[in-house]
Amino acid sequence: MLELTHGRIGYGPITIVEDLSISVGEGEAVFLIGPNGAGKSTTLRGIVGLNPLTRGTLTWDGRDVTRLPAHQRARLGIAAVPEGRHVFPQLTVVENLEVAARVASHAGVKERIDDAFDLFPRLAQRRGHLAGLLSGGEQQMLAIGRALVQRPRLLIIDELSLGLAPVIYQQVGDTVRELAGSGLSVLLVEQNARLAMRICSRGYLLSNGAIVLEGTVAELEATAEMRDLYLGGLGKVG
Repeated sequence: MLELTHGRIGYGPITIVEDLSISVGEGEAVFLIGPNGAGKSTTLRGIVGLNPLTRGTLTWDGRDVTRLPAHQRARLGIAAVPEGRHVFPQLTVVENLEVAARVASHAGVKERIDDAFDLFPRLAQRRGHLAGLLSGGEQQMLAIGRALVQRPRLLIIDELSLGLAPVIYQQVGDTVRELAGSGLSVLLVEQNARLAMRICSRGYLLSNGAIVLEGTVAELEATAEMRDLYLGGLGKVG
């Protein structure tokens, strides 16, 4: 479905990732992990269209979308949850969802919002609260809900667990895993390797702007790099 081939992405004259190739299939959940500064967020910005590829191609369902602007990629079904959530703090929970739903389409807005509330009942309880007053976990739920009301085919999440207590990111992670299991494609950028490997079936390890490992969860678990650097020598993900 989505394939980035030999991508070079950066900021102006500065290259951050070079010769990067990753793919996400229909209904597949894939992770991209790596240390700070590895180029994970830059890669996502290239995929959604915020940073142009200076080399390589991006295809969606076999169509070359390398030069499409971000809003046109979103209309094709690519939705992103940015690092730091970036909810609209002065709008209520339901207003945040309404804005996203109406940008995507004027049809079925209430139904799409109701679906988000079914997925995250806590948001339904907070529907009239200002988003800026929500907890970090609630804001992450709102950011995911805001992406889902666009009815995407691919959900991209940048740093799902950032700033959240373990019990909260485990709960949100379980929801994302359910979404992936329902047929939604997911690309998860995450520093928490155990969480990423519990949600996804396949992944990539990025270091210094290049892919250094890739494979299924079982294949990556078997590597010394994953065990020693990311899994703390604790063995398989439960």
